[in-house]
Amino acid sequence: MDLLILEFGSIVISVLLKVAPLTREAFVPFGDVIEKQGAQVFATNGGQAERFHDLARLESGRADGLALISIFHSRPFPMPLQVLLMERHPISSQAFIPVNGGRFIVIVGEAGLPPTKENFRSFVTNGAQGVNYHPGTWHHPLIVLEEGDYLVVDHTGPGPEFDQDYEEVLFTRGEISLQIPRE
Repeated sequence: MDLLILEFGSIVISVLLKVAPLTREAFVPFGDVIEKQGAQVFATNGGQAERFHDLARLESGRADGLALISIFHSRPFPMPLQVLLMERHPISSQAFIPVNGGRFIVIVGEAGLPPTKENFRSFVTNGAQGVNYHPGTWHHPLIVLEEGDYLVVDHTGPGPEFDQDYEEVLFTRGEISLQIPRE
């Protein structure tokens, strides 16, 4: 079970999101898991490299937009995490890939469903996995477990300023929390 709903009568007091290991099968409704395991592999560069091919499909609904590659240097949130915000990019995908092998938490809600706490799921990566969110997938900003760098692939609109398709929904403190199980 991914959600534990604590109720007093008919009033929902809080929701505790349980974290599951990230797998391709479980993540299909939300996007792509970016990892070498299970990928199509072939030799390239005169046999000096192996290409792990077609790990994620980047999407942009803007004909005049551009794909961007950025690096986020991220620090862990204090735990237990209070989920105060979920965001989505309605017309483009967004990918996060650890540069230094850092693990991170993914909180997601399926595109097309209301952004409510009952519709959210959470996963933990193994340090060698990244994620690519499908357009419209609700997600929490990057939640790293160790400070480090993360490659981010997303999109911007036309013009010299950063112009990203973006929507967010806010939650009140104590409404949704996340506790990482001890290993």
